[in-house]
Amino acid sequence: MYLVLFIALVVLSGTGTTFAAPLPKKSDFHDAMRKLWEDHITWTRLFIVSALADLPDKGSTTERLLRNQVDIGNAVKAFYGDAAGEKLTSLLNDHIKTAAEVVLAAKMNDKEKQKEATDRWYTNADEIAAFLSGANPKNWRAAEMKAMMHEHLDLTATEVFARLKSDWAGDIAAYAKVHTQILKMADMLSGGIIRQFPKNFR
Repeated sequence: MYLVLFIALVVLSGTGTTFAAPLPKKSDFHDAMRKLWEDHITWTRLFIVSALADLPDKGSTTERLLRNQVDIGNAVKAFYGDAAGEKLTSLLNDHIKTAAEVVLAAKMNDKEKQKEATDRWYTNADEIAAFLSGANPKNWRAAEMKAMMHEHLDLTATEVFARLKSDWAGDIAAYAKVHTQILKMADMLSGGIIRQFPKNFR
């Protein structure tokens, strides 16, 4: 609910509409973006746990994870428009669904399917990076976005394979790295938007 209200304020601030509430704070936007991407890795982790162990909550966890991609897409609509938000959600949905294929192929030890899904996963990461860079090329340079996305996939894969091998210490360490990295990504995204749309914030 907080994020919905925050986005509404940002939209109004960019339309010239007069309203009593002040412009949203940069720090609030920074924190909201971090929350979205922390949800992304949290629900991804819970999916990994559920899928590898065949837990009965896998379906519900998948549904919640996919809803996070909608939330992220909605967050950028205020700045880049509805079509861009829907496109980002679509790309992120493919990111999640392909990741699920990688996880399940690894679990079944199907090397051929795992490689094919992994290749598509990284291609999708490049598409996300290109999309974001295209929206804000000055602040999100293509090479930096691509490197950031590839690092996210690399670390997530390490998390999957550590857990698959019952390497619990490695699994925990991998998730800690995933968490640190996603906060850097979130900060890159929020910082880029703030610099691109300075009049929308105080």
